Amino acid sequence: MEKGERIGIIGGSGLYALEGVETEDTIESVTPYGSPSSPIVLASMDGLGLAFLARHGIGHVLSPSEVPYAANIYAMKALGVRRIISVSAVGSLKNKIAPRDVVIPDQLWDRTKGVRRSTFFGDGVVAHVSFGEPYCPCMREILASSAAEAGGNVHPTGDYVCMEGPAFSTRAESRVYRAMACDVIGMTAVPEAKLAREANICYATLALVTDYDAWHESEEEVTVEMVMANMAANTSLAGRILALASKAVASHEFECGCRNASRNAVMTAPEKRDPRRMEDLRVVLE
Repeated sequence: MEKGERIGIIGGSGLYALEGVETEDTIESVTPYGSPSSPIVLASMDGLGLAFLARHGIGHVLSPSEVPYAANIYAMKALGVRRIISVSAVGSLKNKIAPRDVVIPDQLWDRTKGVRRSTFFGDGVVAHVSFGEPYCPCMREILASSAAEAGGNVHPTGDYVCMEGPAFSTRAESRVYRAMACDVIGMTAVPEAKLAREANICYATLALVTDYDAWHESEEEVTVEMVMANMAANTSLAGRILALASKAVASHEFECGCRNASRNAVMTAPEKRDPRRMEDLRVVLE
């Protein structure tokens, strides 16, 4: 990692309470895309710089559709974050993936409904980034090995289908996702992963399985109580994984293309680019 860089962690409240972490500051950010979900907590662990953000706000006040994803990623990038670990609760679509397992997804299927801002571009500046491999392979490898070392039952690959929510799936929807060979279902990977790619950030998800979704008719229906109970059980494991992964990220030689994803991605002719929009995009493109 270069001097001044931080590792970003996006997740629920409490995940920044890792052993050995010392809080340095709390930053209230304002971006061209609005304010982030919550203040960003800057911290250090054995000299390693970290930045924590509660995706749904302090006290979980934002639904998946209301999360200001663009502001979150922009604010992280402006604070020196170049690598992000996203922590997400998901439902399982496979018998072999049980509640309290850990999945490191390698693919995404977008089933959101277009109500979330999914790009930094537009408004006169058009750009297209490659997204065939939506997660950073280097970050995924680190998360998988860290999860195994922490004692988790790890699935190192998986297709993540991202639904709009906030209601959980119907049984019919869940059966369709299974028929499409998806592995887990959640509500927050899109557009978070897309925006991280546009911002040239290495991004991967630590998916913590909380339930079997609605397809598993031998199980009770998915409830908030079920999800919260399994998330609480996963919190200790998640903390161990994040501590191990953060240290590994800091020493890893990255050979992915994430850092250059937006290089040459802007298609708008230079003379047609709005200078004010390009200034807004400066942090994203650097």
